[in-house]
Amino acid sequence: MEPVPRYRFERIVQDAIDLIPDELSAVLDNVAIVIEDSAPDEPDLLGVFDGVPITERNDDEAPSVITIFRHPLCACAADEQELIDEVAITVIHELAHAAGIDDDRLDELGWG
Repeated sequence: MEPVPRYRFERIVQDAIDLIPDELSAVLDNVAIVIEDSAPDEPDLLGVFDGVPITERNDDEAPSVITIFRHPLCACAADEQELIDEVAITVIHELAHAAGIDDDRLDELGWG
């Protein structure tokens, strides 16, 4: 589908953040979530975690960043409901990395 307007995409991302279980919400204390149109070097990348997982973090670490990419997420969705689902999966996937869960474990859990 064509990219939704940025304001609508921001709302979809916020709705996905609101779905995060209370058990994982502590991970968000030192994680910023930002939205970019696409990754410069990887145009198909849906999201990325950049930082130190909470399991390895020291108190003096800079905040980590989760970036959610609007254009590739819109491109992989057939309609807005599918976009909402893909954004939720991407946000949870990247937040799991912030919590120290690696890709192998995410695959086992069905969030790969």
